[in-house]
Amino acid sequence: MLSAKRMVFKSFRAVALALAAVPLMVIPSLAATSGWFEHEHGAVRLIAGGNAAGSGEKLDLGLEFKMKLGWKVYWRSPGDAGFPPQVSWAGSTNFAGAAMGWPAPRRFSVLGLETLGYKDSVVFPIAASVFEPGKAVDLRARVRFLTCDDICVPYETSFKLILPAGPDLNTPESGIIDTWRARVPRQGGPGLSIERAEIAGEGASQALIVRVTGTNSLKSPDLFVEGPADYGFKKPVVQIASIGNEALMRIGVQAPKRLDARLAGETVTLTLVDGDRAVERKLTLLRAAAAGAALPAASGSPGNTSLGDTSPGYGFLAILGLALLGGLILNLMPCVLPVLSIKLLSVVSHGGDAPAHIRAGFLASSAGIVACFLLLGTFAVGLQSAGLAAGWGIQFQQPAFLAFMIAVIILFACNMWGLFEIRLPGAIADAAAGAGGNTKGLGGHFLTGAFATLLATPCSAPFLGTAVGFALSRGPLEIYAVFLALGIGLALPWIAVAAFPVLVNRLPKPGHWMITLKRILSIALIGTAAWLLSVLWFQIGGPAAGIIALLMAAICVSIWQYRHLSDKARFATWLVAGLLTAISMVGADSFANFGPDRGIATDNKTWRKFDLAAVASEVAKGNTVLVDVTADWCLTCQVNKSLVLNRGPVAEILGAGRIIAMKADWTKPDPAISAYLKSFGRYGIPFNVVYGPSMPRGVTLPEILTESSVLAAIEKAGGKAALARR
Repeated sequence: MLSAKRMVFKSFRAVALALAAVPLMVIPSLAATSGWFEHEHGAVRLIAGGNAAGSGEKLDLGLEFKMKLGWKVYWRSPGDAGFPPQVSWAGSTNFAGAAMGWPAPRRFSVLGLETLGYKDSVVFPIAASVFEPGKAVDLRARVRFLTCDDICVPYETSFKLILPAGPDLNTPESGIIDTWRARVPRQGGPGLSIERAEIAGEGASQALIVRVTGTNSLKSPDLFVEGPADYGFKKPVVQIASIGNEALMRIGVQAPKRLDARLAGETVTLTLVDGDRAVERKLTLLRAAAAGAALPAASGSPGNTSLGDTSPGYGFLAILGLALLGGLILNLMPCVLPVLSIKLLSVVSHGGDAPAHIRAGFLASSAGIVACFLLLGTFAVGLQSAGLAAGWGIQFQQPAFLAFMIAVIILFACNMWGLFEIRLPGAIADAAAGAGGNTKGLGGHFLTGAFATLLATPCSAPFLGTAVGFALSRGPLEIYAVFLALGIGLALPWIAVAAFPVLVNRLPKPGHWMITLKRILSIALIGTAAWLLSVLWFQIGGPAAGIIALLMAAICVSIWQYRHLSDKARFATWLVAGLLTAISMVGADSFANFGPDRGIATDNKTWRKFDLAAVASEVAKGNTVLVDVTADWCLTCQVNKSLVLNRGPVAEILGAGRIIAMKADWTKPDPAISAYLKSFGRYGIPFNVVYGPSMPRGVTLPEILTESSVLAAIEKAGGKAALARR
């Protein structure tokens, strides 16, 4: 009896299990994914938007990546390093092919390298097609990819996914694929437009200028360029118009080092991304000079505005000659005033010396000048290698450097006032004394030359801008060669005295009269320190600059105690001075972001704040615009203002509003102004340009302005009406 009951129970259970299995056989699975390939830095899998092959010719697939914190995979054009995910479908059946979509990437900047890709997670939508609709599809995908953080690790894996014949039902993965497909940039994307692209410059100095617009305000637009395989494209510098929905983007080009390296005529793919919006467009690039006739000018923007004149095609030897001449002329620039005391003292201190000693001293000063120029060249090479902006005199944009220079100037002034003497080590000093030399020694002359060079860099001279612009658009060899020529040019007066020491030998021998002369000349250095402190005030604000001034006064007090201390205790003076200098540099750098706004004062009716897009708009209306790129630390800029821009007929025209005046303040670092200068092949200031209906690309002015040169540029640009009403 019990056995019969057991048999009935088993039969009932078997029937129940069979009935329960019926829905599983009738209702298809709502998931169609491969398994995850998990690795140390994330995971990847193949997904499908449906659970069966369906009846159509198309399949929605996706390659889904999930990365651990900090790790990334790459876009189709990875940038300076990396490679994108690659899929091989070999071995698949009833599979005609596939095209992978690439959602808008992010930019990653590390140590000067620009790479494009994705972090956290990404799904690459895949549009696949089949040979025979309605039949099962057997997918075989071999995936090769690279994932990177501080290091890069390549991986390779295979996926298998079978989509059976039958009606296609949406899966949860279909929504994921659709979400990421919406992020793939397309022609005529939502609310963004790439209006035009032009090429400026030649060879290694080429740059891509792109104008973009948006239906709403642009927030943080970025542009990715895909062009010929041997070209590289840097991170764009963006100038957004004041109205907010227009921008000019300048992209530096890393061209191959060959004579025929030209992007004009090449077709590039531009991908514009601004937040969640993205658009893509293919364009054939035209030269800036011809683009205005071939491309439709956008609203308020003349065809070639902002591209600037290209520099004359000088050969390398001609550039070296210009650098030599520019360095020589630099001796006559306004920057010579702060160092005049140093130069004059160098001459008179040799009065009555033996010719050999005179020659050695001036050669040591020349060596200091040349060495300092080579140091500046090394600094420029380092910035260029890191992908940062390099330029002439840009070290004065750094508050820490200004604090250091003020401290050094104070030390020189205290030395010239007689508070302490620069002495050589005992053995060397004794040897010099035995030979009839002075105790300052060659080391002091070397430092004098180097110091004079640093103080001369806020000035630009004729030919210097052309030479520096050529060097900074080339490689390290050209940079070092040009900076060496500049150093030799600046040192030529010292070298001339070294060649003819008899000129100095006729001066009276140093005596008590030199103490008075040194104190008088030290006043020039004190004035220089006050000027640099005023520049620092504009960068970090009045209270912070006041603290730096108190620290500098403390250095003076510590040095004043120098002569009253024993030889063993004097070493403490230099420790205190060094510590106060270090505190000043760190403090100045810390307050760099708290300085006053460098915009134009609201009550200034003559000068507007520089806006490149506004320049284009004004020129399109038929107006004439003068742009002045200046800085508080640029002495030549201040002289140009005092003698030309702020007086006489030029000031009258600007003040009457007949010419629109815009001021680009480069006292602090500004990538937009750096890019603007670079578009003209310039890397230093002063720089002035006049735009107008006749010259929408602008008429560049010489470094040293004259009334006639400014008026002639205004007339050439199309501002005759403004001149006629003078």
